[in-house]
Amino acid sequence: MARALIVGCGCRGRRLGEGLIGEGWAVRGTSRGEAGLAEIEAAGIEAARADPDRPGSLLELVGDVAVVVWLLGSAQGEEGQLEAIHGPRLERTLERLVDTPVRAFVYEGSGTAPAELLEQGEATVRAASRRWRIPVAVLDADPADPVAWTEAALGIVLGSASPAGEAR
Repeated sequence: MARALIVGCGCRGRRLGEGLIGEGWAVRGTSRGEAGLAEIEAAGIEAARADPDRPGSLLELVGDVAVVVWLLGSAQGEEGQLEAIHGPRLERTLERLVDTPVRAFVYEGSGTAPAELLEQGEATVRAASRRWRIPVAVLDADPADPVAWTEAALGIVLGSASPAGEAR
């Protein structure tokens, strides 16, 4: 059974997680707060406290994970935090994934975060793919259309975990 780790498992992440569970996957979703953890559990997803601003808190969760999904395209945070999770913290996480069982990384490249941060994040994951040979995909579906977004996200994650999964 394949397992996904959804980093930033808010409402879109829970929809994705429910879809993956329907496909026979095990899904773990992260949140920084108690309310988010309760919502993740209520969706039937294994909840885990983690903070993308602290890569070590995420790496504790990837020992049995095939695909990491970085759903932070609409994340909110304090000044400097958004820049970090689409830049240096993201890069540090990707670098550390090299020595784990993770076979693919999906980056949400659309959302309400400033476009320049999303572009920086996409450039970071593409550079990591070249440097460390990590298969990556960028989810660029419009989160304003929940049905189309969920279909696109499911397709990318399911395709990333297949033996023929290719980086986009």
